[in-house]
Amino acid sequence: MAGGGFATSAGGTHFEAKITPIVIISCILAATGGLMFGYDVGVSGGVTSMDGFLKKFFPVVHRRTKDPGLNSNYCKYDNEGLQLFTSSLYLAGLTSTFFASYTTRRLGRRLTMLIAGVFFIIGVVFNAAAQDIAMLIIGRIMLGCGVGFANQAVPLFLSEIAPTRIRGGLNILFQLNVTIGILFANLVNYGTAKIKGGWGWRVSLGLAGIPAALLTIGALLVVDTPNSLIERGRLDEGKAVLRKIRGTDNIEPEFLELVEASRVAKQVKHPFRNLLMRRNRPQLVIAVALQIFQQFTGINAIMFYAPVLFDTVGFGNNASLYSAVITGAVNLVSTIISIYSVDKAGRRLLLLEAGVQMFLAQVAVAIILGIKVKDHSNYLSHGFAIFVVILICTFVSAFAWSWGPLGWLIPSEIFPLETRSAGQSVTVCVNLLFTFVIAQAFLSMLCHFKFGIFLFFSGWVLVMSIFVLFLVPETKNVPIEEITQKVWKQHWLWKRFMDEETENGIGDEAKKDGFDPNSQL
Repeated sequence: MAGGGFATSAGGTHFEAKITPIVIISCILAATGGLMFGYDVGVSGGVTSMDGFLKKFFPVVHRRTKDPGLNSNYCKYDNEGLQLFTSSLYLAGLTSTFFASYTTRRLGRRLTMLIAGVFFIIGVVFNAAAQDIAMLIIGRIMLGCGVGFANQAVPLFLSEIAPTRIRGGLNILFQLNVTIGILFANLVNYGTAKIKGGWGWRVSLGLAGIPAALLTIGALLVVDTPNSLIERGRLDEGKAVLRKIRGTDNIEPEFLELVEASRVAKQVKHPFRNLLMRRNRPQLVIAVALQIFQQFTGINAIMFYAPVLFDTVGFGNNASLYSAVITGAVNLVSTIISIYSVDKAGRRLLLLEAGVQMFLAQVAVAIILGIKVKDHSNYLSHGFAIFVVILICTFVSAFAWSWGPLGWLIPSEIFPLETRSAGQSVTVCVNLLFTFVIAQAFLSMLCHFKFGIFLFFSGWVLVMSIFVLFLVPETKNVPIEEITQKVWKQHWLWKRFMDEETENGIGDEAKKDGFDPNSQL
């Protein structure tokens, strides 16, 4: 089952690494954090279009959706309380990620994933048993804390435990699980919407307990990463785990590199302050930009509110959930394509190709909706409605093999060890901040922009594609602790930020503490 091979570092060193069963199993278990995140993203859009849910918690919206004389196609779901139900999760995740940064560094990746699982379980109980809006929002906040901890720990865990040559593919297991979670949520919503008595939404929210339990059990079963163990001074344990996951006794070169990276990391007393130093600016700029751009592709707008969106363009309630299941399936299949292509085609090619595909799809959707769907108008004809779904699937597929997985993969592999946890924390924080902004604003934007919402997002897709073309370097097949040497110092712009005096990865802060970069362990 294990496949042999070598990963080559910049200096010509060979890191022997087999693809061992323990690595594959650990990555699959850890990636269930993505399953929970995806389920939460997918379930909220379907639940907020269910009559029983709206009648109990948002009667104003329910009356508006039922009174054709009062509403407009684009504005019937425009309600701040309804948007807060969805977006409170991301606000909580944004806050909790700073605490998660501390636990990831001090307690390890594994324990942070376990904390995430516990938060998820508490949130599920509150949501499924909700009697009023307060319980509903508290449940969403608990889930948000789980998202903050899971999204901090899981991508780092996957990047650090995977052999270099399949790091991209294994890291994308996180995004694959996000897409499986979204599809699972859509299928559940499609089934629970048919339950008589108006309590189907409780089943939808309660079934989030399945991925929550999987993550918790997974966190109990996996080993921590060698990088994390060595960083916390447990060298012998780190070496034993490295030998186990690489499936070979010839681990000394990689072990010594991890020890050196850890030595460098220990000199940094304030990793967040260190992030702002000149030599860390390229990583920070790219990580932050990728998160902002990922949200401004418009994907979460489509995924959160796919049922609402399809209802708006005339599919009716059940048909809209059915259409959302279709987009969820496309998302899943396209992410699998990404797993196979990311370490072959590379990160840049996938991002640039998808940029063209997403831009064209969004412009076409805007044109059709602009011509065919007026504010109080007739619904789309059957043919045009199907064409809109095809265009949205075209958009989703492009996102799912590019910005979806790579928005998480690239930031998790570009930071040096001393700022990796802090960098991931900023990455998650920015992602959730802009997810919150889009979730909170989308229904109002849909109401005011109408079909122009797709032109708004297509403009951003154009900007982000230009950014990738000139500023995002290729990181495929580069060992994670060699990226500064092989990537940043070779880039036409970013090499200017890699000062010679910080060649060993130690900046001004370490020098202030009296550390000599040339000293050895």
